[in-house]
Amino acid sequence: MPGPRYTSYPTADRFVEAFGDEQYRRALRQRAQGAVVGGALPLSLYVHVPFCESVCYYCACNKIITKHHERATSYLDLLTQEVALHVAEIGVGQPVAQMHLGGGSPTFLDDAELARLMDMLRHHFRLSPQAEVSIEVDPRTADRQRLQHLRSLGFNRISFGVQDFDPAVQAAVHRVQPLDMVQALVAEARTLGFTSINADLIYGLPRQTPASFRRTIAQMAELRPHRIALYAYAHLPERFKPQRRIHAAELPAPEDRISMLGDALAGFTAQGYTYIGMDHFALPQDALAVARRQGRLHRNFQGYSTQPDCDLIGLGVSSIGRIGATYSQNAKTLPEYQDALAQGRFPVARGLALTRDDVVRRAIIMALMCQGRVDFESIELAHLLDMRAAFAPELQRLRELAGLGLVVLSEHDVQVTPLGWYFVRAVAMVFDRHLQADEARARFSRII
Repeated sequence: MPGPRYTSYPTADRFVEAFGDEQYRRALRQRAQGAVVGGALPLSLYVHVPFCESVCYYCACNKIITKHHERATSYLDLLTQEVALHVAEIGVGQPVAQMHLGGGSPTFLDDAELARLMDMLRHHFRLSPQAEVSIEVDPRTADRQRLQHLRSLGFNRISFGVQDFDPAVQAAVHRVQPLDMVQALVAEARTLGFTSINADLIYGLPRQTPASFRRTIAQMAELRPHRIALYAYAHLPERFKPQRRIHAAELPAPEDRISMLGDALAGFTAQGYTYIGMDHFALPQDALAVARRQGRLHRNFQGYSTQPDCDLIGLGVSSIGRIGATYSQNAKTLPEYQDALAQGRFPVARGLALTRDDVVRRAIIMALMCQGRVDFESIELAHLLDMRAAFAPELQRLRELAGLGLVVLSEHDVQVTPLGWYFVRAVAMVFDRHLQADEARARFSRII
């Protein structure tokens, strides 16, 4: 069945247009006031670079397809304006523990443009010496010199979009990048000392078969990146126009998708990777695996993270942020984004102020997604409620999942079983108050 990935709760589909510039300013001012008395959360930055030279048919990201690289200059001007609005509210030099460049393709920017962007961010914010500074890289836009430049700019984490190594699958999704190209880049990133190298894979793509995907799994295991993100392809052509170029008849059958997921779990764990949960694997010594063992794992809009709950400033078109008990999302089109900044307004198009109920349910859902366990007493002490009385209907539904072998329910806690990790999104959905009807669920991808 369909269900959210829970990179937030409530999920982004619940954001409302009534939350805009005024509400976002208020949240930033409350953060600034909290910082004065020592109560502000650490700060994280996300910068969205929407440009790509060519379209990948599977992609559901907010992107602008263009070969006109001069558009990057004006976009950097807009990012500078947006950052200035933030600094006016929270002050210069706010410490940053985590920064991520995503897209689109951040490596659409040339070396000078990337340097300009990083200089601008460092001028307005203070990156801590231990900050995680990461960037998504399209292998087709990178070479040895580009990786060296990224390292010199302070990036210490890098993520390569691989998706699949099979040539037929690559052709079907319009993203051709030979295995040897990725091998060379991963080897160079390792030589340059990137703290963490991630590679993305997608199962459920057109022309994929369990046999072809097993080859990709074996090839990825030989590359041995520190982390592997494995995503299920969500075919939603009615929402994402590029996906209309994918022939539905070429998509693998549901039982083949389950086989691919099972093969990936078996293959990567056999090669020594720790299964972090839902869509991530990591080598045992990687910080993500350590955080998983120590119960310090977190989940945000980029997926699983070692960082504690951070206030997140989202910069650029369509970026999502989190300040205090609020979520916000910028305008999804470049003209709307540009128009708001021209008027001196934050380009926030929609968002949400969380209720007390939202905050409690977020804590439960994130505990399930990250630790695979909810300790009732911890929730009760943190939120001053009686778990059994407040969530009696939800606990009844969990008993049904326990009958399927997905969870173990006791008087004191609920734990996700090894089988349940396949369906952890379905377990978390039990506590999602906003998923009341099948019509709402249809907006999401299938769990497997």
